[in-house]
Amino acid sequence: MTPIRPRDIVIPEDGAAMLADAIKRVAQPSRRAFLQRTLTLGGLGLLTGCTPTSEESIERALAAVSRFNDRAQALLFDPTRLAPTYPDSMITRPFPFNAYYGEDEVRVVDGDAWRLELSGLIADRRPWTLDALRALPQQSQVTRHICVEGWSAIGKWGGVPFSHFLRRVGADLSAKYVGFKCADDYFTSIDMATALHPQTLMALTYDGQTLPPRYGYPMKLRMPTKLGYKNPKHIQAIFVTNTYPGGYWEDQGYNWFGGS
Repeated sequence: MTPIRPRDIVIPEDGAAMLADAIKRVAQPSRRAFLQRTLTLGGLGLLTGCTPTSEESIERALAAVSRFNDRAQALLFDPTRLAPTYPDSMITRPFPFNAYYGEDEVRVVDGDAWRLELSGLIADRRPWTLDALRALPQQSQVTRHICVEGWSAIGKWGGVPFSHFLRRVGADLSAKYVGFKCADDYFTSIDMATALHPQTLMALTYDGQTLPPRYGYPMKLRMPTKLGYKNPKHIQAIFVTNTYPGGYWEDQGYNWFGGS
């Protein structure tokens, strides 16, 4: 079968305007890299099985391409393949701050009063203190954080392997999703395969020191296999479920899988 090349696609008379409108409405950066490689009227038609002819159909087509992207990333994800690691000499200093608010609005969490709440498909739902988490086996990693906005930075994170914690509390490892609620009102969710990945970490330290508030004190989830917006900070609650939980950015159109 001869592959279809961009120059083979015939755009109708009003196609240029429709295409420009479609691209403009791919406002979510996490969609951009994938969608703008495939975003032609012909490309949308091939992926969605329809020819976009109106604002509503373009929106449906974009949503379909986003779902296709999620499924493709999930199929390609290898739960045993490790993200690259780096020597301490390559750590980015200072490591950038990034959130949906300014650094002067970083949430201050009382670590002594903080409790990690558990719910959903978990056998032992007793809350965890920060000291109890620190008593579990710890790992460290120097990995690259990749932001959907186009920048990256290398940081050193230490904490509890998430797979160890999930097994410790009797989480249903056959469930589809693990969700997170945070002190800064952020929320997100990940697939179970990523939750069990050996580099997915309940980060309690940064660069050998207690995790600073700007990086998510008292605990954040560090996943070098995911884009930055999938790495929640200031986590207050974890739940396991088979019901799609969405996320702060995902509910606004960002790709849910969010693989880096």
